Amino acid sequence: MDTGKLGKSHRGGFLTPEMFALTIPQAEGGSDISVKINWSQKLSFNSGQFSLSIPFKFPEFVSPPGKGNPKIEKITLNVESGAGTEVLGLQASHPLKVVTKQAGRLECSYEADVSTWSGIEFRFSYTISCTTVSSSNIMGGLLLHSPSNQDFDQREMFCFYLFPSNNQSKKVFRKEVVFLIDISGSMQGRPLETVKEALYASLMNLNQEDSFSLIAFSGETFLFSSSLQLATTEAIEQATEWMQTHFVAAGGTNILLPLSQAMDMFSNTFDSKTVPLIFLITDGSVENEKHICELVRNQVTTRGSRFPRISTFGIGSHCNHYFLRMLALIGKGHYGAAVHPDLIDIQFQRLYTSASSTVVANVTVDKLNYLDAIEVYPQYIPDLSSGNPLIVSGRYKGEFPDSLKVSGFFSDMSNFTLNLKAQREKGVSLDRVVAKQQIDLLTAQAWLSQSIELGEKVARISTQSSVPSEYTRMILCQTERETQAFQSVGLQEVHKVNLKKLVDSEGHKIILLRSLGVGFGNIKATAENVFPGFGDPLFPESASDPITKAASTFCAEYCDCCCCMCFIRACSRINDQGAIVITQLCTALSCFGLLNCCVDLCCDF
Repeated sequence: MDTGKLGKSHRGGFLTPEMFALTIPQAEGGSDISVKINWSQKLSFNSGQFSLSIPFKFPEFVSPPGKGNPKIEKITLNVESGAGTEVLGLQASHPLKVVTKQAGRLECSYEADVSTWSGIEFRFSYTISCTTVSSSNIMGGLLLHSPSNQDFDQREMFCFYLFPSNNQSKKVFRKEVVFLIDISGSMQGRPLETVKEALYASLMNLNQEDSFSLIAFSGETFLFSSSLQLATTEAIEQATEWMQTHFVAAGGTNILLPLSQAMDMFSNTFDSKTVPLIFLITDGSVENEKHICELVRNQVTTRGSRFPRISTFGIGSHCNHYFLRMLALIGKGHYGAAVHPDLIDIQFQRLYTSASSTVVANVTVDKLNYLDAIEVYPQYIPDLSSGNPLIVSGRYKGEFPDSLKVSGFFSDMSNFTLNLKAQREKGVSLDRVVAKQQIDLLTAQAWLSQSIELGEKVARISTQSSVPSEYTRMILCQTERETQAFQSVGLQEVHKVNLKKLVDSEGHKIILLRSLGVGFGNIKATAENVFPGFGDPLFPESASDPITKAASTFCAEYCDCCCCMCFIRACSRINDQGAIVITQLCTALSCFGLLNCCVDLCCDF
């Protein structure tokens, strides 16, 4: 790419993997700065209730200087639950007033004059009443949507979802679990110690009728037991002592060997009332990742529904997160990651809860194969978990059936069946709701197949939906050369000709920001046992200034946000008038404005 006329990327990028930073040039005193922040964050689901926490607290120094300056906090909350549903039991951390309540929609607001900025985050939770409910309290819906004229893909869209009620969420399958733990040299210290704590918590959550084993791996493997052991108190104590002895970080990384050993453990066991589970935890990349995926795919084809569900957990930036996502996709499991050492425990527990609380297994859907040019995300439909609603979306041509029949099995081996009636949805743009899920899955497929066409498709979805991807970049375009004012023009495909036209035809300076993707791993760093990458600060010279410190603390608590810009770092060099700019910026940040939750429950990570 010809970057001769492109500005350096130090003006924008990630301070850490969770925090996006943008330097705002000097501004004159009294200037108003308006900041709009967009991000996509997965709603939590537990006991039939959806919930979300939004960053809404600020350090003391953001208060405007002087006395008598008004401070106004304002929140507008819109919940779009989809056609055929009703939002019930809304609870919030702030005193919201209902403005509008309709079928499938709830709008609330809060506004107050305050003496100090809020010191608590904004939390809310709600439940949904659904018109389609099975006799076993499994709820669901099926939404259809037509593409806009600007959509590059003119196929029709569909999305169906399932989630259990509070009563059903307690009736989970018994578990047979094998944990695969990377103990290579790069895991030394904090990462491995934190993984040990997370594993202990997971073992303590097993019931005595569940069974488990542990395999630690580096260049070789170490087995706690060559067969599954009942999760008795004595067995868990022995496993804990075994971890203390064998979790010594050293050696290289071999993922295929422990994975094959774990799959062999399940080859001679068959209990229809249990769900076999494999959890792979690693911080590295290996050269035979594509071979591993193909091997697992062949095993799934051969063994069918009795093949163990494979869930994967990536630590840091050196592992190939798209390999781990694809492996989990093929294995009908779940994928999770920790991009900061402090998040390993909480993020793994979230993954473990989702993957091990199966309430409906072997989910199948009829009639989809009769549609033309059908594309389904995910391709392999996972089980329904009490801690993670099942969402399947896609594109098609032809006449969609009036209803879909979704089937599966409960833990007592009784049949589950639910007929979802199709409803046309006009209030929610399905293409944006499911964009993150589709981008992640298609990127994993593009990596596995090395398909240029899939990569280009991801880039088009990314540009259209303004969701970051591995194949797009964000740029800043100078609109007024004299004032050095920059504005974001959204995601653009990084094509040499497009950037050259922007520079030459308009005379604008282009600043190419750093990639917002997680990358495809670092085999060299893994082979050299380099400590897991947890971010490379872009502004080391100012790492100790109070704004950067506050921003780091602020974002460290909300790293589950999958953000384009989760925070704006203002004015790395502050003059006398810059303090006014900073306070006005923070005032803008305190007013989050409109939050559209929709049915954006999609995708992992």
